[in-house]
Amino acid sequence: MNPFEISAIEARQVFDSRANPTVEVDIRLAGGAFGRGTVPSGASTGAYEVLELRDGEKELGGKSVRKAVSHVENELAPLLLGMDARDQALIDQKMIELDGTENKSRLGANAILGCSMAAAHAAAAASGEPLFRYLGGANARTIPLPMIQIIGGGAHALHSIDIQDFLIIPIGLPTFEEGFAAVVNVYNAAKKLFIRTGRPVSIADEGGFWPSNFKTNEEGLSLLTEAIAEAGYTPGKEIGIALDIAASEFYDRETGLYELKLENRKLTTSEMVDMVCDWVDRYAIVSIEDGCSEFDWEGSVELTRRLGKRIQIIGDDLFTTRIDRIRTGIEKGACNSVLIKMNQIGTITETLDAIEYTKNHGYLPVISARSGETEDATIVHLAIATNAGQLKVGSVARTERTVKWNEAIRMEQLLGKSGIYPAGSIFDRIKTTL
Repeated sequence: MNPFEISAIEARQVFDSRANPTVEVDIRLAGGAFGRGTVPSGASTGAYEVLELRDGEKELGGKSVRKAVSHVENELAPLLLGMDARDQALIDQKMIELDGTENKSRLGANAILGCSMAAAHAAAAASGEPLFRYLGGANARTIPLPMIQIIGGGAHALHSIDIQDFLIIPIGLPTFEEGFAAVVNVYNAAKKLFIRTGRPVSIADEGGFWPSNFKTNEEGLSLLTEAIAEAGYTPGKEIGIALDIAASEFYDRETGLYELKLENRKLTTSEMVDMVCDWVDRYAIVSIEDGCSEFDWEGSVELTRRLGKRIQIIGDDLFTTRIDRIRTGIEKGACNSVLIKMNQIGTITETLDAIEYTKNHGYLPVISARSGETEDATIVHLAIATNAGQLKVGSVARTERTVKWNEAIRMEQLLGKSGIYPAGSIFDRIKTTL
């Protein structure tokens, strides 16, 4: 008997952190090992992501995933039963071939990814290793630097403010555990500032504070800077600021203008880049994500030309974890980092390939969760397995977020002295990227 042989596959509809249905897959092996994959879902999704299959019927507002679950049980399970769970690349390739579409739209990327994740977890369990060690081998030992949301806006807060995420990165703390504790201190300081300034303390999709009563987008930066100082840290020293602008959300493709509805103004690409550069000059910003639209390559190139040797410039919607789009960005000189999301591409293997390609071409990978998350902590292990160095999960509140941060704390303890925590040194590579 081969203990790694896939002997049973079961799928179900469960629910994510936004109370939306999602796919969960269990895989059991002949030797008794078990693996589970629970698929996340995004709110602000890139145009080039693979398809998350939903039923579109009356049940649950059209968001039910019964078809995707059925595809796991009736098409993917017969394909995978009897295969060796260690053959991750072969498993993923077989599922891609069975689907037969470029964007996994026939079976659904959520069905395929659930199986891919569950197979990896089952194989790791059968090997008696944590997932990061199983996927990455003996050299997998870099605990990721956390990028954590303090204020959530854009699609994560009903567009009550245009900018999607105001985040912080503990760039000057010596361990993950200490860095995370510092972030918690800043989070609590921000909460006090919200109360002091008469703002309701409400929570956005990813656990950050809902930006109520903001008159400008820059107010978020001002409040975040004040919160860092009130928590006892120096902005730009112990704690850096990051923005996920998610500019595609307010970009008009017909006019080519960026429409900041909060401030009732429209910006050209040049004006948008100028605004972001001005913020970087005046605040302790170390990372900008999607500073221009996924449809505005020229803007991303110009933003990178002006800031790419100073700070991290991340492409998310621009790249959607696709090697062909990452390649285009490298050729054009757009960004110096890539946001990596498993459900943008649909399998563990393709995700690993995208990370490897990113690193091999001098760009920094940032492993990321989605706004609709679950109790699944796969991405923590993915970050360590690939020595990616950075992890973006959301805020410090809500258990679908803390389950991942707490897993990183455990893995740092497990690795002990063999572990590496890059802190702010990871950004040193940026100076030699472009």
